[in-house]
Amino acid sequence: MRPAVLLAALLACLPAACDHVDDAPPPPARAAEPFAYAEAGIADLQAAMERGETTSHALVQAYLERIVALDRNGPRLNAYIEVNPAARTEAAERDAERRAGRVRGPLHGIPVVLKDNIDATPMATTAGSLALSRFRPNRDAFLVQRLREAGAVILGKTNLSEWANFRSTRSTSGWSSAGGQTRNPYALDRSPCGSSSGTAVAVAANLAVAGIGTETDGSILCPAAVTGLVGLKPTVGLVSRDGIVPISHSQDTAGPMTRTVEDAALLLAAIAGRDPADPATARNPQLATFDYAGQLRGASLRGVRIGLLRRHMAISPAVAEATERAVAAMRQAGAVVVDAEIPTEGQWEDDELEVLLHEFKAGVERYLQQRQAPVRTLEDLIGYNRAHADRVMPHFGQELFEQAAARGGLNAPEYIAARSRARRLAGPEGIDAALRAQALDVLVAPTTGVAWPIDLGGGDRFPGGSYGAAAVAGYPSLTVPMGHSDGLPLGLAFIGPAWSEARLLRIGHAFESLTRARRPPAFAPTARVRQPR
Repeated sequence: MRPAVLLAALLACLPAACDHVDDAPPPPARAAEPFAYAEAGIADLQAAMERGETTSHALVQAYLERIVALDRNGPRLNAYIEVNPAARTEAAERDAERRAGRVRGPLHGIPVVLKDNIDATPMATTAGSLALSRFRPNRDAFLVQRLREAGAVILGKTNLSEWANFRSTRSTSGWSSAGGQTRNPYALDRSPCGSSSGTAVAVAANLAVAGIGTETDGSILCPAAVTGLVGLKPTVGLVSRDGIVPISHSQDTAGPMTRTVEDAALLLAAIAGRDPADPATARNPQLATFDYAGQLRGASLRGVRIGLLRRHMAISPAVAEATERAVAAMRQAGAVVVDAEIPTEGQWEDDELEVLLHEFKAGVERYLQQRQAPVRTLEDLIGYNRAHADRVMPHFGQELFEQAAARGGLNAPEYIAARSRARRLAGPEGIDAALRAQALDVLVAPTTGVAWPIDLGGGDRFPGGSYGAAAVAGYPSLTVPMGHSDGLPLGLAFIGPAWSEARLLRIGHAFESLTRARRPPAFAPTARVRQPR
């Protein structure tokens, strides 16, 4: 397809450019055409551009063609809400800079995709909601400014669980009224988890080189794990939240979703940094950009003290089996692995919900008003959803919106007490206490279970996850592929204290080098389930 025709066809069939969404069952999967850049990492593509073997413009063109073939046709993954109409222009500019001898860094000319709750001109920011389907902020989020300064090309915006899974207690991961249902590329009838569903699927299916997701509690780690990716949730304050549709200023953060730990390190270095618009970044101990990728050289597990949170292995026998294999590999590589426990496990859950309900109301209204969105208050959103219930709420309601609307402000005593308890129980008395008890470098656990069947009427059959403590404490967590069950990926989570991203990436990289567990997806129509003997 000719370039001009390609982009027009792509824009014509993405939900943000029209009024339909795709909830139809996927067609029978067909084998994908060979892709020249399949599984290529950032350093590989940078080297190829340096040698003159490809250009940023050629990369963008190839990914746009693959999006047409796999996202809107073929297996119909439905990962993208909108492609960047300026992507090829941006790529051509980066190529011109390269020819002039200016290469901005490792991301120069690399196509990167963003979750569609992150502002990036000239595209809409929908948060998955039809209420914002025509909302186009007039400036980039701070992290997008950082990416562009680093030379990255923004390829497009991806679908997400509507309002980052914070509209209903019965929401379906990967579904939004603006974008329809995103499908797991390993088995098209399985959930991609959420809420960073589209970013996970786009990167896993080689529809982008790398991507940015956001997490409040599991929204990077869970979709990364079930789509065979590396996902990093940074310490709250390492990456600015300016220009990101919020849930909670206590827990929200953006982070990398990539096919390798090295790519996650490169992406993190680009987006991390202090921003006056986000006071949390003032706590960042790094005064300048940190070379996370450089810290991976010579990474080893020898002598590393690892605490295994064994209780999370009870998710399923398949998860337990894969985790035991991962532990055996780490021990063989010289790690010391001991059983560990977070002493306050789960005691923060009620307080966490109270915090999120209070902070969502305050945060989302501040965002909508500052960015001059077409709706300005939570009550406006609730009213919009009721008025358009047939399109916005065909599968689940808005109980969380309604609960948040009934909460008081951020000066409410019950909120202040809940926030203090939750962070203390998850952080100092939780993760920190578990690490200190046995002089551990890191905690590990299976990230979550296998992807479950999509059920638009019944919601998620979520098997549980091990990342809750890190989310509530505001600490970093990393998931790395560790194996498969019935052809579906499984991830291993690495959890550490605040500001320990470099350590987690080093340990995760060493584990990844041992196991090399990632396999590209095959776009199977369903999972192949082993029959009991």
